[in-house]
Amino acid sequence: MDEQIKITNVENSQHLDDETLFVVSQTFKALSDPTRIRILNLLCTDEHSVNDIAEILDLGQSTVSHQLRFLKNLRLVKFRREGTTLYYSKDDDHIMNLLKQAIEHAAHN
Repeated sequence: MDEQIKITNVENSQHLDDETLFVVSQTFKALSDPTRIRILNLLCTDEHSVNDIAEILDLGQSTVSHQLRFLKNLRLVKFRREGTTLYYSKDDDHIMNLLKQAIEHAAHN
């Protein structure tokens, strides 16, 4: 049975188009950066403004803005505007679940 699963997975991977491959690699790139992991982990539970994120995570506002732009472009976070303030929140539960599983895996050791 395991051999059949491996063959099926290999066959499916041959059918990935370039756009899908790019998006998947960019998603893993997003999850490979400690600062982005910290930001996503914070946004798992609630929305926050750039200033709140910077203060809570002890990061510069420009650093947070830059990372949020990267995450927004991948549709991992979204924002809403209230006056002049932008509030960011998670936009993809699949990625948040993947992040939570990775954190649980790391904590398991």
